[in-house]
Amino acid sequence: MSDVTYESAAAFAQTSGLLYFVGIFAAACLYAFWPRNRARFDAAAHLPLIED
Repeated sequence: MSDVTYESAAAFAQTSGLLYFVGIFAAACLYAFWPRNRARFDAAAHLPLIED
């Protein structure tokens, strides 16, 4: 009987962890590709090329 409980808990933890990380990845992609952030990321990309 405890094997069923363990398997159910393990399946729930794996599924919820997967959904959590997919949500974090989607949020990071939305932040990175949001049009308002484009100028900030372009400026950061050119930062190593700026001479003092």
